[in-house]
Amino acid sequence: MNTFWLILGFTAQALFSARFIVQWIASEKAKESIIPSLFWYLSITGGGLLLIYAIHIKDPVFIIGQAFGFLIYGRNIYFVIKKKRMKIVEQAAP
Repeated sequence: MNTFWLILGFTAQALFSARFIVQWIASEKAKESIIPSLFWYLSITGGGLLLIYAIHIKDPVFIIGQAFGFLIYGRNIYFVIKKKRMKIVEQAAP
């Protein structure tokens, strides 16, 4: 297998796995279960790269799993951005 694809696959998996560490640390600090915005950004980045890798190795199970997750991560990022915009509007209102 081409070295580029191995590096991409391992990098993607590292980013995807890092999201759980981010979530764990944030929850420990808050003393409750929370999901920080960075979790979703790592999810979509790692998941997107894993999807590219899955397409390259032509694994239909891996492709379907990553594609479905990619949609969910995108939707959650939409909610994160929407919430930030609403806060900005609220702060700007007199």
